[in-house]
Formats: sequence, C-alpha cells, structure tokens
Amino acid sequence: MEWYVVLVSVFVMLLALFMMGLPIFLSFLVLNIGGLYLLTGNTAGILLVVNSMFNTSTSISLAAIPLFVLLGEILFRSGSVRIIFDAVDSLVGNFRARLFAVSIALSTVFGALSGSAMAVAAMMGSSLLPEMGKRGYDQKLSIGTILAGASLAPIIPPSVMAVVLGILSKVSISALLVAGILPGILLAAAFLLYTMIRGFLNPKLAPLSESAARPWSERGRIALRAVPFMLIIVTILGLILGGVATPTEAAASGCVAAVVICSIFGNLRLASLIEALRATASITAMIMIIMVSSVSFSQLLNLTGSTFELVRLVSELALPLVLMFILLQALPFILCMFIDQIALMIMLVPIYQPIVGALGFDPLWFWTIFLINMSIGGITPPFGYTLFSLQGASSGVPIQVIYRSVLPFIAIFIAVIGILALVPQIILFLPSLL
Repeated sequence: MEWYVVLVSVFVMLLALFMMGLPIFLSFLVLNIGGLYLLTGNTAGILLVVNSMFNTSTSISLAAIPLFVLLGEILFRSGSVRIIFDAVDSLVGNFRARLFAVSIALSTVFGALSGSAMAVAAMMGSSLLPEMGKRGYDQKLSIGTILAGASLAPIIPPSVMAVVLGILSKVSISALLVAGILPGILLAAAFLLYTMIRGFLNPKLAPLSESAARPWSERGRIALRAVPFMLIIVTILGLILGGVATPTEAAASGCVAAVVICSIFGNLRLASLIEALRATASITAMIMIIMVSSVSFSQLLNLTGSTFELVRLVSELALPLVLMFILLQALPFILCMFIDQIALMIMLVPIYQPIVGALGFDPLWFWTIFLINMSIGGITPPFGYTLFSLQGASSGVPIQVIYRSVLPFIAIFIAVIGILALVPQIILFLPSLL
C-alpha cells in the first residue's frame, strides 16, 4: 500500500474515532495498538505501546504540567483574583473604552497566572461582562476583548500548552516559555489599539465612565496589595531567564511562593488548598492520559514509512519557503476549528518536526508561531472550547453572538503572526538571553 494512502487512512480513522464520541486518549490508544499490531503481526506492537507509555509518563519534564496547573488553582481559589482585579481597575484611567482596556489587561494578567484560557474566559464572563453591559458597552466588542485576552493564556508563561509542545517537538521548554512573552505583549497591545480605535470612531460602543476618579493615593494603596501576587510570576520567569532553574523547578518554587503569599495576603485556607489539589489532579490526569496514550502515534507513522516519504516529497516540491510556511500554519488553523488543541498537536507535531528541520526553519521560531496558532483554536468557531466556556459563564448570550464577536480578533491574531514571521527577533530575542 502506498505511503500516502496509509497516512490519509490513519488520519481518517482517527477523526472517525473522535466523531464517534470516543475519548481522545482511547482514540489514540485504539489506533496505535491496532496499527502496530497489523504492522508487526504479533504482540510486539502492543509491547512497544506499553514501553512508550511508561517512558513518557515517567519523564521529569511532565512534572511542570501539574505544578503550573496547581499554581493557577491556588491563585484563583484564594481570592487573589479579586485583589488583582481591583488593582488593574484602579490603575486604568477614566477614559473612553476604559473597560475594554481593563478587560484586556486583566485577561493578560490572569492568563499569565493560570495558563488556562477557559478558566480566564469563565471568570471574566461571570464578573466583568455583566458590568460592561450595565455601563452601556457594546456586547459583541466586550465579548471579543474577553475572549481575545483569554486566548493569550497559552502563549504567556507559565503555559501548560507550551510545556506539552516543548516535549513533543523536542524544543527547549525554557526557551519556548520565554519566547511567548513579547508576542503575548504585542498581541495585547494590538487588541487594545483596535478597541480604542473602534471606541473613538463610534462613541456609542464605549461610553465614558460615570464613576468618579479615585485619588492617586487610594489607587496606589489598592495597587500595592497586588504586588506580592505579581512577584510569583516574576520569580518564575526570573529563575528561568537567569538559568537558575528548569521550568519544572521554577514551577515548584512558584507553587511554594503562592501558598505562602496567598496564605498571608490572600484568603487561602486548608479547605481551599485541598480543592485546588483535587482540581489539579483532575486536570492533570486528563492531560497526562491523553499524552501517554498518544506517544506511539509518531512510532506508528515511522513504521509505515509515511514520515520519511512525506519529508522527501516536501523537499522535492521546491516551493518557496514563504509558501511552505503558510501551508504548514494554515493546516492547524483550519483543523483547530474541529479538533481539540492538545490532540491536534499530538497528531501534527510528529509529522511537522522532520519537515521543519528539512526546510531549515528555526525550530524555536516556528514552534512559537505554531503555539500561537494553537491558541487561536480555542476561540475559533464552531468548536472553540473557550467560546463555550464564556457562554456557560455568561447566562443568556447566544452562541451566534459569541461567534461574530470574536472574528475581528482572529484577524488581528493572523496579522500579528505575519509580523512575527517577518520579524523573528520578536520571538528569539528573550530566549537568546538564556
């Protein structure tokens, strides 16, 4: 059987298993075991799957995932979110489109604290969105700013998706985490500029706030209360940037710092800590079981010879590198509309990795843009999970309205990806300091 028939068949079967409602980890497990059994003709394929699952599950790099999840859970369950919310709200001046700026700033900060776009969207949808509606802000633009800001969570460290991608692509996790800082800031600035321009051109979208401006002395006191919590993120990034600790060690240090700081300055109690540990165990188990059940996918592709033949075909195409880059990034953008982000990474990274090397792309630059592309998937209709998270938290907002609200921000994402492709140093500068 020709290699391309095998490759297409593998993907069709995997998508069919997804559509049947089979859990992601079972879909990969069934496909891997069945495929390897057919290729080897005996139980050696099953033993290969078992060995791969064991080797992956015992990798020390994966320890960063539950630690980053736990960090976000501690901050959310200790009431620290409200302190940071008040600090950002007090520092943003009283001007037109003020709450749009607050929305983007808070989403960026909370994304950095939690690493979960769905958690940020749910929290902002239940707290800030109703307030924006009461003050006469345009509903679609309000929803769009929240979703756009929440989608920065996988890009700005600490990021669980960056850790997963680093393991799959064999790129330095530290470098991949740090590489997302400047692109994340650039995206936040682009979102803010867009909303400011829209508010200036059409004042009805963002009326002037009627709240009285607080004196700067009061603003300063409120902002100072958030400083200890921001030191947690600064500590984590400082340890990684300084080369003092690995991402796993830095995440562990951040969790210890979060427990201490949230106990003193927040409202962390033993019951809250136990709930945070339970939520972390549940989320981590879901991610880990998907990863360990899918690690043999690349081995299956290698045994069929599909990976080698695909690399050879791409090399012989002799297409311009710009066109190849666009094609490689367009495929995950389209597939993210229908497939879970982590599942899609597990499907594509084993195929993309040798192609990226053959084309001579800088791995850190390419995979950082790939990560940004994956983050768009959470807000891309029709099946973006972040969209559903916001709808669940904001009662009564039709999903069609949410779909329309996010389209301009997806266009901004694509425009910024173009800038990052043309100016790689935006991505590579901070990692070069490691």
